[in-house]
Amino acid sequence: MNIFHSIVLGLIEGLTEFLPISSTAHLIITAKLLHLSQTDFMKFFEVFIQSGAILAVVLLYSQYLLKHKALIKQIIFSFIPTAVIGLFLYKMIKNIFFSSNMLIIDAIFVVGLLFIILEYFISKKKIILKHSLSSLTPLQAVLTGLMQALAVIPGVSRSGIVMFYLMGQGYKRDEAATYSFLLAVPTILAASAYDLFKMRSLIGSSVQYLPLLLVGFITSFIVAYVVMKWFIGYLKQNSLFAFGIYRIALAIILLFVF
Repeated sequence: MNIFHSIVLGLIEGLTEFLPISSTAHLIITAKLLHLSQTDFMKFFEVFIQSGAILAVVLLYSQYLLKHKALIKQIIFSFIPTAVIGLFLYKMIKNIFFSSNMLIIDAIFVVGLLFIILEYFISKKKIILKHSLSSLTPLQAVLTGLMQALAVIPGVSRSGIVMFYLMGQGYKRDEAATYSFLLAVPTILAASAYDLFKMRSLIGSSVQYLPLLLVGFITSFIVAYVVMKWFIGYLKQNSLFAFGIYRIALAIILLFVF
């Protein structure tokens, strides 16, 4: 692994972490296309650069959360079921889910199809997007967390499945995206902390690779910050239809690549 690889992976992480297209799947695919082996350091690197994306959320939404403190309770309600399921399935996630190309491709395709179906119902006024996050109930928050837990399958997309559920409940697209950003903070921090604990023996030996880690972290932070600001503006004027088409096209291409 070199600086070029670090920049590319940081770019992919920043681009895909908060878009509904699955950062995990894109990182796995990119690593394979770059012929990077899933070494212990590679796994450590992928976990580490996620913190760059999370820092972007903290800087961009800290003032928003201070103005909407009631959301903190709902975020906790959403986080708990995700954490419990993620912890329970940890070994399966790492040993089986991440190594199955077909599972990743299927997840990318199915969620893309769900986006298109959802937008069809919205266009036909079967679902009206009128709710804001201020009306989110504890039960809906818990159910959102359960839906987010599906993202343990690479290709599902944590942000995508959260948006799909909330929009299905009538929440505006940009409000659903904002909640997915905020929920990412405890979710990814907890997952990363647990991963780093499991890989704690690598931390000391990874010091020599500090330039690679820093380049990936900074790239991820900058790109994620820009992407989040763009995405919220995009959703105020556009639907998820294009992302559904992208996911289906990507799945078909990957069938031939892998």
